[in-house]
Amino acid sequence: MKILYAIQGTGNGHMARAREILPMLQQDHEVDILISGIQADIDLPFPVKYRLNGLSFIFGKKGGIDILETYKKSNLKKLYREIRELPVTDYDMVLNDFEPVSAWACKTKNVVCVAVSHQAAVLHKNAPQPKKPDLLGKAVLKKYAPALAKYGFHFEAYDDHIFTPVIRKEVRELTVENRGHYTVYLPAYDDKRILAVLTQCPGVRWEVFSKHNKEIIKEANVSIRPISNDLFLASMAAAEGVLCGAGFETPAEALFLGKKLMVIPMKTQFEQQCNAAALKKLGVPVIKSLKEKHLGKIHTWLQSAQHIEVNYPDQTAAIFKQIIVTHDPAKTKKQLGGVKKLPKPGKFREESLKEILKQLEA
Repeated sequence: MKILYAIQGTGNGHMARAREILPMLQQDHEVDILISGIQADIDLPFPVKYRLNGLSFIFGKKGGIDILETYKKSNLKKLYREIRELPVTDYDMVLNDFEPVSAWACKTKNVVCVAVSHQAAVLHKNAPQPKKPDLLGKAVLKKYAPALAKYGFHFEAYDDHIFTPVIRKEVRELTVENRGHYTVYLPAYDDKRILAVLTQCPGVRWEVFSKHNKEIIKEANVSIRPISNDLFLASMAAAEGVLCGAGFETPAEALFLGKKLMVIPMKTQFEQQCNAAALKKLGVPVIKSLKEKHLGKIHTWLQSAQHIEVNYPDQTAAIFKQIIVTHDPAKTKKQLGGVKKLPKPGKFREESLKEILKQLEA
């Protein structure tokens, strides 16, 4: 079977998951890779056939999305052209990890598109939701990357189509120990804010990995270094605990490694608010922001003997084999609704990006 594996390139989670899934798919199928987005720090060790601009959210430095930069880098005419010109009809199936260009191209051209993403699980009725409703945020997630069928990954298996996290082989094979430091990954905060807070936790060694810095910085008990997949994994495997955003892959890997965990969800980011609700249910402490007023909660966490047991079996190969068998295009083509044509660029902007930006400004 000829498969297009489409990856959202905003953030590192989608890329990390792809590093595990792609070798399995390539054993039995002809697989091309598409990446859209411009915010990932992890590269793929495979040839990428399509690198597209897509629609990316740009991380800010104060705990949320940078609205202005997101708007500046959102070339909607180019996005429309990418959707129109992507040759999805060359493929029997598109496996889509929350990637909008291929998803909309499939919808317009009646090609089988199957969502295999964390976002598919976040939207499920059984998945934990934040106390404060966000109808617009939920609507944006639903419309961002439409698919014929959806399979999700979450911290717990809330339904038959929701599976526990894909833990990379390189993480499963790590030597786990405790050297007493804490590993930090907070891409929505700048180094100045991180230093201002963490230096007020004396006696604790912090190893911070930063999107905003290309050199190593050391101040008091905090060291900051650029993102490196290998160094980050080594730091996390040897850490006492992990302080990070409420994304998906990093918290899941920290839990799998048996590390103490505290998360800070990004502001006005519905998916991370949902993740925070799910993690809180598991017993993971959540703080609203990295500010001095939350230092008391951080100190309490540092002094705790937190231990949360999870069971994340290695079932990735079996999951994807079943998905491909279930959605064989010969069986599913008649199920596709599709649409006759894309809306004009102006309408696409009004109905899509404008609503997304409106959510972020709320």
